[in-house]
Amino acid sequence: MRSLSIPIVLVGAAVLVAACTSSSSSSAASSTPSPDSGAALDGHAYLSTSVTGRDLVAGSRVRLGFQGGSISVNAGCNTMNGGYQVVDGKLKIGQMASTMMACSQPLMDQDTWLAAFLPGAAVKLDGSTLTLSKDGVVLTLTDVKVANPDRPLEGTMWVVDGIVANNGVSSVPAGVTATLVFTNIAVAVDTGCNTGSGSATHTDATITFGAIALTMKACQGDAATVEKAVTAALTGDQPYSIDGDKLKIGGDGKDGLRLTAGS
Repeated sequence: MRSLSIPIVLVGAAVLVAACTSSSSSSAASSTPSPDSGAALDGHAYLSTSVTGRDLVAGSRVRLGFQGGSISVNAGCNTMNGGYQVVDGKLKIGQMASTMMACSQPLMDQDTWLAAFLPGAAVKLDGSTLTLSKDGVVLTLTDVKVANPDRPLEGTMWVVDGIVANNGVSSVPAGVTATLVFTNIAVAVDTGCNTGSGSATHTDATITFGAIALTMKACQGDAATVEKAVTAALTGDQPYSIDGDKLKIGGDGKDGLRLTAGS
């Protein structure tokens, strides 16, 4: 992880909790967070739907997640994390850490811009719509549950776009496409070189993989590297989670895969 020294003053609407009174209605009102408070954002993730004043890299979207006083940020390349608050209607962010994936220069430049844009951005929350504005740029985002509902594990073509190993995430080399398609009892696999299938049953949190039978084509270079990572992840009991069009296989210190739903 790289450390981004970004002194961020995130100013959002502070929530003033009224003193307790004997009125039940007053008590209920005081427990409801202000729409522009950090408390209202917590537990939600948002996906960009429009931006004015700046062009995003073609095909990319900004994703912000808020959980337990931490913010996660992704705009198509690396993921940044740090603490956040909303103070006086603006976003205040502490020092952020980032993954170290090598991406195209436009995406890496977009990461740099976003890391500078967020601290001090004015925050407005209206239902499922979050608007951030700063320096003439207005970024509009929608709650991911509305903008990008969870895809089903079964029947979706999942395309591998990240390989998790040694507590780091690396991107899949250009020119190699690996995919998984699940049914309720099996998985069809394209490793980016060989193809095949095997048993795969799942609960809401775990996939149990059986033996995967593949064709025997000799793989070289990047294709061989991706195939090794894919087959290593599809073994035994693996935790998984789905967030919108993203699937994570592996975790809790295990190597694994990051996948995106294909079109």
